[in-house]
Amino acid sequence: MDLTTTAYGTWSGGRFMHYGETLSEERYVQAMRTAYEAGIRTFVTSDVYGNGRADSLLGEALADYPRDSYCLVGMIGHDFYEGQRNGSAGYPRFTNPELRAEDGYAAYLKMATENSLERCRVDKFDLLMLHNPDEIGYTSDVLWDALRALKTAGLTDRLGIAPGPANGFTLDLIRCLETYGADIDWVMLILNPLEPWPTSLALPACEKYGVKVLTRVADYGGVFHGDLKPGHEFKPGDHRAYRPKGWVEHGLEKAQRMSPMADKYKLTPIQFATVWNLSLPMVESVVPTFFQEPVEGAKDIDDQIKEFGATPDVRFTAEEVEQIRAIGDNTGCMTLKGASKRHEKSERADEWPMRGDLVDVAERYALGNEW
Repeated sequence: MDLTTTAYGTWSGGRFMHYGETLSEERYVQAMRTAYEAGIRTFVTSDVYGNGRADSLLGEALADYPRDSYCLVGMIGHDFYEGQRNGSAGYPRFTNPELRAEDGYAAYLKMATENSLERCRVDKFDLLMLHNPDEIGYTSDVLWDALRALKTAGLTDRLGIAPGPANGFTLDLIRCLETYGADIDWVMLILNPLEPWPTSLALPACEKYGVKVLTRVADYGGVFHGDLKPGHEFKPGDHRAYRPKGWVEHGLEKAQRMSPMADKYKLTPIQFATVWNLSLPMVESVVPTFFQEPVEGAKDIDDQIKEFGATPDVRFTAEEVEQIRAIGDNTGCMTLKGASKRHEKSERADEWPMRGDLVDVAERYALGNEW
């Protein structure tokens, strides 16, 4: 089963990523069942969330549903088996040279995939994605040979890549598609009407190589769910608190300017953001984050899920897509991750020096030279 237009991610609900209130395990499982009953039939999980606990709870939530009635997307890449967590930076990538050499990639990937499948109570993934890769993940023939072997072994039907955790990686992704595009079926990227940049820059390459796009953060940190108001204060530790001061107010103002288009198609804010994403080339699935906001009168998370699941099957015209993009234009608003001329050496798993082949990518796709 391939991905459906609407998807649910196990990072929702605040249990394993700090967004809003932390749901109990019982409510967390119920939210995933609500998603299924609301017609959302693609579920995305990562083995690193809760060191496998998210996988297990997803397996519990879906246990009573026929396996061929939903699409299961797994993500692997962070080594919580042998690696040591480094505070907010999380666990190291399995490609960290301090953990293993390249001749150990295949064994690790097979082990991590089989363990994740066992926790999810299934025999194979419909799609398996390389999660938050470092520079090695974008460039290693040995690693991609090992991923291809997982598909040959029947552990997954499709392969993909999920850049992150923050935004960027545009040149790295395009170069990866040029090199391994024949093996890549899907890519997961941050994209919504208030953040068209930089992801939109990579869409032509996705189209060229026939790679479908799953978009996350369609909700823009909850703005498109409708519970955030000017002056909203996030509780200590909320993952959204890293954003610059005033981002909620700025987002609400722009979203209000977009509302006539939502009204034209009778869309709620999250449905509007979803339809805008799906109206772009190669975007075929959307996976927002669902929050239980700790504020009076906040929408119940189950109601958020049902609203998203009821997204109408409509698309904006090319002209409407551009009108919305112009309002939400965020070009240059953040320091991007991945390859950059800012770095002379790689000191973090998500930042590394610019390479000549990536400069060539920027020239071929007319992406400028300010990276």
